[in-house]
Amino acid sequence: MAQKLHFSIILISLFILSSISLCFSTKPNNNAIDLWCSRMPYPDVCKHFFNGQFDPKKLSEFKKTALKIAMDRAIRAETLTKELGKKCRNEKERAAWADCLELYQTTILHLNKTFSDEKCSDFDIQTWLSSALTDLETCRAGFIDLKIKDYDVVFPFLANNNVTKLISNSLAMNNCSESDVGYKSNEGFPKWVRRGDRRLLQAAEPKADLVVAQDGSGNYRTVQAAVDAAGKRKGSGRFVIHIKRGVYKENVVIKVKNLMLVGDGLRYTIITGSRSVGGGSTTFNSATVAVTGERFIARGITFRNTAGPENHQAVALRSGSDLSVFFRCGFEGYQDTLYAHSQRQFYRECYIYGTVDFIFGNAAVVLQNCMIYARKPIPGQQCVVTAQGRTDPNQNTGISIHNSRVMAADDLKPVVGSVRTYLGRPWKEYSRTVYLQNFMDNLVNPAGWLEWSGNFALNTLYYGEFKNFGPGSSTAKRVKWKGYRVITSATEASKFTVGNFIAGRSWLPGTGVPFTAGL
Repeated sequence: MAQKLHFSIILISLFILSSISLCFSTKPNNNAIDLWCSRMPYPDVCKHFFNGQFDPKKLSEFKKTALKIAMDRAIRAETLTKELGKKCRNEKERAAWADCLELYQTTILHLNKTFSDEKCSDFDIQTWLSSALTDLETCRAGFIDLKIKDYDVVFPFLANNNVTKLISNSLAMNNCSESDVGYKSNEGFPKWVRRGDRRLLQAAEPKADLVVAQDGSGNYRTVQAAVDAAGKRKGSGRFVIHIKRGVYKENVVIKVKNLMLVGDGLRYTIITGSRSVGGGSTTFNSATVAVTGERFIARGITFRNTAGPENHQAVALRSGSDLSVFFRCGFEGYQDTLYAHSQRQFYRECYIYGTVDFIFGNAAVVLQNCMIYARKPIPGQQCVVTAQGRTDPNQNTGISIHNSRVMAADDLKPVVGSVRTYLGRPWKEYSRTVYLQNFMDNLVNPAGWLEWSGNFALNTLYYGEFKNFGPGSSTAKRVKWKGYRVITSATEASKFTVGNFIAGRSWLPGTGVPFTAGL
């Protein structure tokens, strides 16, 4: 089914591309193209691919054509990526290549949505382009995870191609204000959480379409079997799977849209795995549960990775699900616990445990009313809460932590004075993370933030703190980087609320925070 869908997308896209020359004059206006291309991060790439073939009369036509060119190159890149499988010399290379193949296919889906959905806004387009760029960066990261040093020689196409530059150009041209896409909600969830889904989230026992139970009392004994069955259902409405209490030892992949997993509470329903980079997986593929189907919801479940701190990157949950919600869930691991990979995500009243970079990725994500616990790392390690991965200044991504608590887990408390804990470090050049009105306990180092590697990204990152409180919240001795700021303006802080950052002007009343208009 997935292959048929992918083939259909390619046929539609190639038909659109073949029709472009019919839409515009055969005598291109090179002066206008040169002007528009000059505004892009990669003007030479822009001029090369337009190359006298297209003559857009308006900027809007130019933007659409640039997107379609990016789509065309991505389709060609995916075809070439398939052929590269023959060059893999060992299992590690094959693991990284397999990630790339999946990620290029996902990139095509994101790009296809930018011009196939007539109802999408500029903000939607910016989200999907940001996600496409993140996919390609993740492809390259897999080779680095597994220490394949000469991958740029063996796989030069994956190391450097024009697809990334074409998408980056489109991001720059499409860049829009995020303050004009809002919707108001008075029910404690963003507007994009539909009314029926709010009732499911708040209901004591939502009506389940399928039940998972280890003792055989449900429809299936494993979560993956139930998810696979949901993928074969008729219709596209919300589908609810109830996972009864128990510890489910499995790795789960969820590509189904509009799926909701409901557990019996984060203490009782646990999905656990142990894949890790130390064990031979890429970070991307180490996830115990990986979700890409849009509008995913989870409630009352713990996602766990038991690989331990000595095995380095080991993801409990990876989400690339657009407009997804995690409500009263737990995320337990050590390094790289919660991978908010891409798209728009919302976490409410969740518990997140880890050691190094344990909330990371390049989604546009807000965590609200959450409990964030640093655990005891291995000797010589320091704890870092976030590692945000924005690679392009026009990506509408970042990590926003609002009205939550940053504290030491029970195993860290006895040695909290000997382990340094930081709020974040810049994984990528334009890393963006903000803390708004949180309690910070005494585990937080006075400097607050940690370098990734020397001066890397210190001038280009955006790290902000707004009205935090508690013994670790003082900004008096914080880092003096150009990209760090103590936010004093509520207007600036409000850019990172649920309303303006991920869904428009929806704000969350009834949380006990005495703020107005999104704070």
